[in-house]
Amino acid sequence: MSEEPQTLAPTRKQPHRSAVPDSPAPAGPARWVGALVAVGLVLAAFNLRPAITSLGALLEEVSASLHMSGSVAGVLTSVPPLCFAVFGIAAPRLARRFGPAAVVCAGMAAIAAGLLLRSVADSTPAFLAASALALMGIALSNILMPVLVKRYFPDRVGSMTGLYSMALALGTSVAAAATVPLTGALGGGWRLGLGIWAVLAALAVLPWIPLIRGRAAGTGGGGMGADRFRGRGSGSGTGRAAAVGIPAAPRVARSRTAWALAAFFGLQATGAYITMGWMPQIFRDAGVPASTAGVLLAVTMVMGVPLAFVIPRLASRLRHQGPIVVGLGLCGLAGYTGLYLAPAGGAWLWAVLLGVSNCSFPLALTMIGMRSRTGAGVVKLSAFAQSVGYLISIPGPLVVGVLYQHSGGWGLPVALMGGLMVPQMIVGVLAGRDRIVEDEC
Repeated sequence: MSEEPQTLAPTRKQPHRSAVPDSPAPAGPARWVGALVAVGLVLAAFNLRPAITSLGALLEEVSASLHMSGSVAGVLTSVPPLCFAVFGIAAPRLARRFGPAAVVCAGMAAIAAGLLLRSVADSTPAFLAASALALMGIALSNILMPVLVKRYFPDRVGSMTGLYSMALALGTSVAAAATVPLTGALGGGWRLGLGIWAVLAALAVLPWIPLIRGRAAGTGGGGMGADRFRGRGSGSGTGRAAAVGIPAAPRVARSRTAWALAAFFGLQATGAYITMGWMPQIFRDAGVPASTAGVLLAVTMVMGVPLAFVIPRLASRLRHQGPIVVGLGLCGLAGYTGLYLAPAGGAWLWAVLLGVSNCSFPLALTMIGMRSRTGAGVVKLSAFAQSVGYLISIPGPLVVGVLYQHSGGWGLPVALMGGLMVPQMIVGVLAGRDRIVEDEC
């Protein structure tokens, strides 16, 4: 699964390295605070992909209604990684200023507003602008949810990460499978089918409101305040971090491992967003009914529900994650080969194989958690790998749309998608080596 929150996997103990401990976690938050954070994380994660996969199921109807060409529709499928790259950079700064809970709450509100506005958009620019608003909220939450996990559940990082990763995969697959049937059952057009997901996003705002009030009142929510987050990044916070014994975040751009991770993240995101944006249309053009095409995308997405829990645990026990990278890449090659040769004949098998391949996303996030020694380093590495990675992924969906329009079929685009699995496996093997970015900076 794509693209995609950052998973902070439990870092394997490495006694031969002189690890510097992070600042202590917030002491003993009230029970209601922990419960609200858990509920908030699950609801937020569920809403991190319906804005994308619901559109994929109705892309043909949206394109026809707003008079989009294939190239413009390709631009539309490139908007998610662009927004993730641009807005994700701002997440650490906003969290230092307002606190992570407040930013995630604002992110959920932005998703709800964006989904509602785009359901009433009457032009392509307005539709793109509303989609960008929703995707901004997703980008901010993507970065900051793992910060909340590490802060409030330091002894349950793996289980809590697995919980919200499964919620993310479930939301992705439910939106893909249910959008078309819901649209038909409610007797509406694509506008109702896309706008209905704003309701769930609005519900995801509610758990964060008491936490923000708790922070303002200095109660159990105080661990989420900006004062706990400041000093863990770069820039002016470095001196303060040193003064309180917190190691400054590494300059990850100097690390070869960080660049390998960014390239791996970008290539897997390319495949994920091409899949979410175009796979239903590939099946529909092959003669598969629209409702079935949506279910096939849901099958691809739902593979992330169990595997998002299994892969991080397996990866954290290995010194080198390269074998997992190669295994997932080979599943992707097999799926794209089948999609090229017999898209309708083996549709269910190809959907499963591509779903397994898309689980490179939780693997990438797990490796981010393992490649840095400190919490500050994980946040910095995660923001770097995501921002650079999503920039790398932007051209993919657009190129697929252009190739589809000018070649008159899916043969060339699918061949390109399969070919990208080779460099993905190469950089993934490099990123999976037993390295720590602090040692390379």
